[in-house]
Amino acid sequence: MGETIIPVVGFVAPSGSGKTTLVRQVVAVLGGRGRRVGYLKHAHHRFDLDVPGKDSYEVREAGAQQTLLASKARWALQVQNPVQGEDPDLYRMLSRFELERLDLILVEGFKHADYPKIEVHRSATGEAPLYPGDPGIIAVATDGPLAVEPPLVVLPLNAPETVADFILSHLDDIRLRIAS
Repeated sequence: MGETIIPVVGFVAPSGSGKTTLVRQVVAVLGGRGRRVGYLKHAHHRFDLDVPGKDSYEVREAGAQQTLLASKARWALQVQNPVQGEDPDLYRMLSRFELERLDLILVEGFKHADYPKIEVHRSATGEAPLYPGDPGIIAVATDGPLAVEPPLVVLPLNAPETVADFILSHLDDIRLRIAS
């Protein structure tokens, strides 16, 4: 077993703050600049990539622990978590990527894990910012002034190019060691 060092940065915020919108826009900017971007999303609910009634769904429901769906266009591996009801481990999930085919990974969620994050703060939500209690937050992307100016970078929420520039200028600071 070896390890790979790769830039990883997360986007964290309460639901409804615009994380997914910003991540989608930043991925488009980075991809347009020739970067190979991986994306990991922490889902708080049960989800399925397969459809009831299809062979692979039925076989998984019958007890298969891993199901790989493959076509000419893409493939997806579904693995049953060994402990149901327990949140997935960020580093274990990152190790599932084909890291040699990526330049960086953007993560949505995993706000309690220790890794570099950009907080998405939308003033209209009325939610308290996360950055005062999370030393992993390296910047705040926001659409308005913050009640308490953070001692870190403040980025405009509606400027994905600026967020992408920030990420690219901090690649050395956001590298993580991922077991492979």
